[in-house]
Amino acid sequence: MTARISTQKKILNAAETLFSRDGFEQTSLRQITQEAGVNLASVNYHFGSKKALIQAVMARYLVVFMPVLEEQLQLAEQQSELKTEELFKRFKIPLAKLTEVNKHGPDIFLRLLGFAYSEIQGHLRKYTQQEFGGVLQHLLALLKRANPHLSEQQMFWRLHFILGAAVFAQVSGQALIEIAQAEFNQKVNAQDVIDHLIPFVSGGLEEA
Repeated sequence: MTARISTQKKILNAAETLFSRDGFEQTSLRQITQEAGVNLASVNYHFGSKKALIQAVMARYLVVFMPVLEEQLQLAEQQSELKTEELFKRFKIPLAKLTEVNKHGPDIFLRLLGFAYSEIQGHLRKYTQQEFGGVLQHLLALLKRANPHLSEQQMFWRLHFILGAAVFAQVSGQALIEIAQAEFNQKVNAQDVIDHLIPFVSGGLEEA
């Protein structure tokens, strides 16, 4: 017997599908209600606003991703010599954990992050800082420890350029996979794209 899906979960599932495909700005509440098969009053009752719904969709992944990332950062902190690339590799286990949320969880999460960054969703940044600011500060502290030669200003710019590269890799991931196949007869997947990205962004951050 198939379990009945609650109205709240129907809305979250529909929002996740549309947000990860079309972005936050291009997705309307009307589209979400049509996809979920519910009325607008249900969205307002369960979430109150589109911003709150966006945060709820992201929270599905962040509540899984962030605690595992913190565990990985604590392991990294025990190393006598920190390397930037090793820190970025610590993201792979938390990303893989997202398959527990959705079998395509890592890809969906990265696409959502890409839209959040490119569309300047300020409320999401505030929400993430409020709920997971400790993890983010821990990551920043370790990156500074691994790169003591960088000033605060240099760290700011380079981290944002890294975010830009990560967004591009995610948004263009399928195109990159197809080009690799056509040009080099190389079969790659989304994880391979991340493996290629990590040494690139690590070198960009470390450059003196």
